Amino acid sequence: MSETDLAPLEGATELDNVADQLDEDDRLKPEFVRAVLDAVEDGDSERARSLVEPLHPADIADLFELTPHEDRGPLAKALTDLLDADVFAEMNDWVREDLIDSLEPQEVADIASELDTDDAVAIIEDMDVEDQREVLRALDPDDRAAIEEALSFPEESAGRLMQRELIAVPEHWTVGDAIDYLRGHEELTTDFWEIFVVDPGHKPIGTCALSWILRAPRKVAISDVMQREQTLIPVDMDQEEVALRFQKYALISAAVVDAAGRLVGMITVDDIVHIIQQEAGEDVLKLSGAGDGDINEPLPSTIRTRMWWLLINLGTAIMASAVVAAFQDTISRVVTLAVLMPIVAGMGGNAATQTMAVTVRALATNQLTSSNTMRMIVREWWIASANGLGLGAMMAIGCQLIYHDWMLSFVLFAAMLINSLNAGLSGVLIPIGLEKAKIDPAVTSTVFVTTMTDCMGFFSFLGLATLFGLH
Repeated sequence: MSETDLAPLEGATELDNVADQLDEDDRLKPEFVRAVLDAVEDGDSERARSLVEPLHPADIADLFELTPHEDRGPLAKALTDLLDADVFAEMNDWVREDLIDSLEPQEVADIASELDTDDAVAIIEDMDVEDQREVLRALDPDDRAAIEEALSFPEESAGRLMQRELIAVPEHWTVGDAIDYLRGHEELTTDFWEIFVVDPGHKPIGTCALSWILRAPRKVAISDVMQREQTLIPVDMDQEEVALRFQKYALISAAVVDAAGRLVGMITVDDIVHIIQQEAGEDVLKLSGAGDGDINEPLPSTIRTRMWWLLINLGTAIMASAVVAAFQDTISRVVTLAVLMPIVAGMGGNAATQTMAVTVRALATNQLTSSNTMRMIVREWWIASANGLGLGAMMAIGCQLIYHDWMLSFVLFAAMLINSLNAGLSGVLIPIGLEKAKIDPAVTSTVFVTTMTDCMGFFSFLGLATLFGLH
């Protein structure tokens, strides 16, 4: 091939090359995004499409996420023929909802009909009830029935997550029967890794990997090559528990069964990767009270979420201040106490946050169960004791060197030890207690733990100072 063959077409720029559109981290370059938006603004839709067309659907979804809210509508109109089901499936939830609102029900129905059931449900479930009805009416009867059934299951359950498109064969078939069935029915799904084997009641009794079917003689019975041990997912199981099962048993796909044990769908590992990322991010954001933490979330929603959380924290701060107010006479006599008491409360809060994070994660990943709860509590007690003794002794020595007051140094040491033990126990007992009460510990633990460490830190330090008559 000559150098002429390799040269860009006349009139093209370096941005026409896919490799030049992405940076070293496979993210769209700012200048590429700007070039596409400039083309849209100039009314040059053909130019915009020529720039975007070579991109992977996930990169096109990223383009919309990087585009300001007010420019997404014009961009969508310019790229109408490129906005297929694969792009919507990859798109951020908030951005997708924003675009869906600007489409006609028939257009949404056309997109949903091209998607797997789980992806179609993800698009339709957040729409207003009336808009949902219009989209469902525009769907084919079979697609409408599958999506309506999925919407009847609780949010974030296996029923919402599963896809109905799967391959199931009876146990009396041979390998040859299964191969002929797969080749003779074009309407069957094309994305699967294993075949589910069912009994006459359509209950799964085993699985057969495609690799086994391809290598087995045609006359061999499916029941002779299938694996009878399998992990079945109840249709109402929470998606976080589903993800834990996939992780624990290294699953590629798994059958979903209804209350009667009948096969109703399957979940694949590509959906689980998304769930694991989503659940991990949710727990971290819940601990901070930052809501969804999505930069594409509308401002009013973000403000409401954060304001509510901060109001709760304001209440706990007032409680801690009330503890301090109860010892204002002691503080007025020994002003040094006002200097040192934030250290006691702050170190306790930091220690509690460490313990709480470990505990919430252990609960989320099923590492912490009723069988090892006491061992966890004892373990955190020893960690808190060691930290309290070490840091308390260090602070007591520093206090003595600066203020030359043995009693003050002892009070500081004792208060730091007490609050460290309080922090360790609070950080583990509060999340466990909330879990037992069926309350998400990732959401509410921070408020209770912070209150406990602040109040106990101030109370122990100022109370001991009063008890020993510091003056």
